[in-house]
Amino acid sequence: MGTFFTECIISNQTARNKNIPRRLLVDTGSELTWIAAEALSDIGVAPEKIELFELADGKTVSREVGFALINTAGRITTDEVVFALEGDLQLLGARTLEGLNLAVDPARKRLVAAGPMPAACA
Repeated sequence: MGTFFTECIISNQTARNKNIPRRLLVDTGSELTWIAAEALSDIGVAPEKIELFELADGKTVSREVGFALINTAGRITTDEVVFALEGDLQLLGARTLEGLNLAVDPARKRLVAAGPMPAACA
């Protein structure tokens, strides 16, 4: 598929004026979005829990996770974000892409609207 970056705004859910711009690597292989821990702390995003993650090299790591708003490509969603440590990549993960209802256009290396969302009917 190749790799590409996208510009995002990461915001505190309860104080949206506290936000930071981030250029994130789009990574559909990562379940969650990873943002530098210091940047999340700077905008008042607090860790809520600790999770284990398996990295691409097979190594398992423990990281704090909190909640933030993610805005990109004219769309916004709230999602869990991983407090990335020094040496960790900053990524826009698959679950955030789903929440934004965006898909990857691998030929043009950009995010595109995913179309109507499935819903149950009566």
